[in-house]
Amino acid sequence: MNIAVAGKGGTGKTTFTSLLIRTLLKNGERPIFAVDADANANLNEALGFEVHTTISKLLQDFKDMDGRPPGGMDKMSYMQYQITSSLVEEDDVDLLVMGGPLGPGCYCYPNDLLKKFMEDLSSNYPYVIMDNEAGLEHLSRRTTQDIDILFVISDSSARGIRSAGRVKNIVDEIDLDVDEIYLVVTKVDEELIEMLEEEIEKTGLELIGTVPQDRQIMEYDLKGMPLIDLPDDSVAVQAIEEIVEKTVLD
Repeated sequence: MNIAVAGKGGTGKTTFTSLLIRTLLKNGERPIFAVDADANANLNEALGFEVHTTISKLLQDFKDMDGRPPGGMDKMSYMQYQITSSLVEEDDVDLLVMGGPLGPGCYCYPNDLLKKFMEDLSSNYPYVIMDNEAGLEHLSRRTTQDIDILFVISDSSARGIRSAGRVKNIVDEIDLDVDEIYLVVTKVDEELIEMLEEEIEKTGLELIGTVPQDRQIMEYDLKGMPLIDLPDDSVAVQAIEEIVEKTVLD
């Protein structure tokens, strides 16, 4: 199953992604292939992983070599070796970090190699989870396969809800193959949700659930502790478990 998470910065997108992964692991769903496709990459921190390089840097290095890999390796083998080396491998979750925007010039050929390798790599996992920026850059370049579920994350502001609606517009405009798309609103209370009903309806997105403010998340963040280690009594953990059970695990 290919699952994507998207939304503008500061909405709790990476928190949702890490707790989505936590829920799947808790239910015995493993191994998981996680891809951080947000230019402001921090999924590794939420998972407690250390990252040494990014795909963007590998693509830039490949381009700087003018397509001539060292040691007599062919281009495909060299690219596969480099991407495999950049993969952060843990017991139940493997993480690939895409990195920031690429420099000027054409990256078509290395991107095609990346796309082919991602397809082959993804086939080894029952779940592929991709944390995206609001612009869906990597999805629009078809870096990944078709998406089974896309979660669009918004905070409890009218501006955030409108941004979520624009994500849906991008999906429609580029004709992205998404089977199901849901809206998740974070940092909420019931009164706020009622006030946002009109804005939510305008997006055309189905509100699948909400995630309340969680003091434990703030405490973990301040202490630099991985969010995936949050306890079962965390209100955010419980809310996201309900959403995952209604969608991914249904």
